[in-house]
Amino acid sequence: MEKLDILSMTLSELEAALAAEGEKKFRARQIFQWLHVKKIFDFDKMTDVSIQLRQRLKEKFCINRLFVSKRLESSADNTVKYLYRLSDGNFVETVLMDYSYGKSICVSTQVGCKMGCRFCASAIAGFVRNLSPSEILMQIYETERDSGVRVSGVVLMGIGEPLDNYDNVVKFLGLLSDKDGNNLSLRHVSLSTCGIVPRIYDLAELKLGLTLSVSLHCADNDKRSEIMPVNRTYNMNSLIEACRNYILRTGRRVTFEYAVIDGVNSSDADADKLASLLRGMNCHVNLIPVNKVKERSYRTVRAGVEEFAKHLGRRGINATVRRTLGSDIEAACGQLRRDALSRGLNGGADT
Repeated sequence: MEKLDILSMTLSELEAALAAEGEKKFRARQIFQWLHVKKIFDFDKMTDVSIQLRQRLKEKFCINRLFVSKRLESSADNTVKYLYRLSDGNFVETVLMDYSYGKSICVSTQVGCKMGCRFCASAIAGFVRNLSPSEILMQIYETERDSGVRVSGVVLMGIGEPLDNYDNVVKFLGLLSDKDGNNLSLRHVSLSTCGIVPRIYDLAELKLGLTLSVSLHCADNDKRSEIMPVNRTYNMNSLIEACRNYILRTGRRVTFEYAVIDGVNSSDADADKLASLLRGMNCHVNLIPVNKVKERSYRTVRAGVEEFAKHLGRRGINATVRRTLGSDIEAACGQLRRDALSRGLNGGADT
């Protein structure tokens, strides 16, 4: 019989599973806290659980671990990038970032990505599968263990489209914020999407309190469809309408991510279109100097991004230029996984 992924189970699911074994309800809370509070991933180390129950746990459940295949540390800004090998040999990337207010972590939600955004490295190596709730969660837990720091903010902006893995991502968010477990407020979580419109409506109804971050990158439907194929299914007008609904239903401001690409979306006319599109919305624009990807020709001039921000400001749109972190360690998502696959890396540690 296939073992159950215990780290992906909610407390109520674990209570039901243990009740079926004849165990009392409080045992589930004990084990849940060993996993999510004490971050102990060896049943034999759960010392307030009987030896007999520990043995049954090993027979019935598994704990999905991640393994550090590569770790890169920035000499410029304390950013640390991890290439994690999953139990099936696939790879995902995680980035630990240092800010004045604490440590934030950028996690992946899929192995690869289906979305095919032209400026992104994540889709180049292809889509393989969704990550389970435990595999998303363990990126945080293993990074905390390896770095010795407590993460205070989470960004779902690594490899993959979170809303394309909606059910697992929502379950992960529940586990992350469970008061009997890790207990991280979802107000410290940002979820980035390229625009899966139906799921934005679904997310709005949950009213989780997280920040919705939308990868817009163009204010023109034709241009956006060229660099972001998802726009051919959910065009910009329907996306903006879904974002307005999200703001209305949740009372939360939406962030729009805009990678400024020379000769594509960087002109004053592009800034004017963006300002007109977002007029009257409770939103913030995060301007991003596009990351260099060797398979792509897209480039950004930093001064052009600054001028783009000023132009938006003159049009009444709140915009800032994202601080570039980990530029010396290829901290852009997808590059480590792509390089690992091209070299046939087998998951051996390489720090």
